[in-house]
Order: sequence, then structure tokens, then C-alpha cells
Amino acid sequence: MKSILLTGGTGFLGSALLSDVTVLKRTTSRTDRVADLLSHDGIRWIDLDKTDLPELFTSQHFDVILHCATNYGRGKRSILDTASANLLLPLTLLQLGIEHGVKTFINTDTVIDKRVNEYSLSKKQFLEWLQNAAGKIQSVNIALEHFYGSFDDESKFTTMIFHKLMRGELSIDLTPGDQKRHFIYIDDVVRAFHCILDNLDTLPSGFTPFEVSTEQSISIREFVLLAKSITGNTSTQLNFGAIPYRANELMDSCTNISALKALGWRPEVSLENGIQLTIEKEQEK
Repeated sequence: MKSILLTGGTGFLGSALLSDVTVLKRTTSRTDRVADLLSHDGIRWIDLDKTDLPELFTSQHFDVILHCATNYGRGKRSILDTASANLLLPLTLLQLGIEHGVKTFINTDTVIDKRVNEYSLSKKQFLEWLQNAAGKIQSVNIALEHFYGSFDDESKFTTMIFHKLMRGELSIDLTPGDQKRHFIYIDDVVRAFHCILDNLDTLPSGFTPFEVSTEQSISIREFVLLAKSITGNTSTQLNFGAIPYRANELMDSCTNISALKALGWRPEVSLENGIQLTIEKEQEK
């Protein structure tokens, strides 16, 4: 069994991946998603802000570093906070991994263009460092499309839409909604990560990129209308066009999942079923 060091284990994606790993978190990290796993025998929790990272790598050997920690740069987060989580932390771990003989570094990336915001810029800056290190450590980059599921943070677009529709808010201001995305359910994303982890020995020793998405994109407008229908909401006014597009907005997310399909993975949960599952689980809490 591979020894895995995981960052972002208290987040939406990371918490779904937890199983026999060492997790780097901060003492201020919310742990409500993982409350039932805090005492799990197979998971070792380490507070990043109380730990000397070089000492950690000296005292324990890791086969894989799986970087899922992400700062989306929303709210009152500073540029430094965003760069720290998305660039400086993984760069530090990458260097330590190389120095201490870690076989593989797996990075969680985004398909969003680096010009859109500080989040995507910092992600793409680290991607360049990861590619540069490919001769020293097996480097795997997993670029994710817009994934969704129950109990994600309401700062995420999909969760915000679900919650506002479920609450029956009077109106929701939106862009024109013509931009296309591959909305993929969290279970399919988790299966993609496990598929890659199970096949690391078959991958090249250098750099390998993967994209995780559905096989067909739909417009934001279609997604919101479908969510409204599935929630049974007949009252909320959807104000398409009330918000302008972002600068350098990606209008059609053209992804390529052929590399993952070659490993035996493909998305299994339809958008309709994924939204239904998300809403049902949200209503149960």
C-alpha cells in the first residue's frame, strides 16, 4: 500500500478522498466534513502551522504527495493567501518530495484560463514548476472541470444555485449564461483520482496531464434551469444577463478525457441524477 501525504483533507474534494493517508491541515481548518474521521486509525492528522515540514519528511517516508488544498480567492482572502495555498505550499512540498525520494507528486489543477483571476493564475504558475520538475519526480496534473455535490461551500457557484433555489429566494442575478461547462458529480471525480492512483506504476516517470470532466458540456443557463426544475422551484426569478461576464471568460470548456478513459475510467453519473442526489442529501441534513 502506498504511503500518501494529502493536503486539503478537510475540504470538499479532499475529505471525499480520505482513506489511509497522512493529512496536512491548519489548526483553523473547519473539520465538520471529517468529524467522524478525526479518530480513524488509518488517517494521521498533522497541523501544518505547528509542523516543521522538513522534519516531517525526515521522520516519515511518503510514496505520493497528493495536493488538493485550494484557495479560490473568494471573499476577503488576500492575494498572498491565494498564492500561499496554490503556489508556495505545493512548491515547498514538491521540493521536499524531490529531496526525500518521494516517487510521485499529484497536483489538483483547474481547466480555467490563468488570465481569469488570481486563483487560476496561481494554479497555472505552479503547473509550470511541476512540469519543470518532471525529470526529478513523477509528476501528475489533474485538471478538474466544475465538480459539485452535497455539502460543498456556498461560495461555489453550483452550491449557491442549489441553496438559493431550495430556499425559494425571490430572484437570482446571473450572467447571460451562454458559457458552457462540464458539470461533473463528486463521486465521478473521486473515482478518477483512485483510478490514477491505482495506475501510477503504468504511467511515465515524467509529466502526465489528465482532465476530469463529463463527455458533453452544457451552458450555465441550461444547468440553472435544470436545477430549478429538479428542486421543484416555480417561483424564483432567474435574471440572466444581470451580471456581466468576467474578463477572459471561458465560453466553451473543451476538455479531453481520453487519457483517463484509457485507464478504464469514464463518468457514470448523469447531470440529472447528480443534481437529484445532491439535493436529496442536502435535504436530509
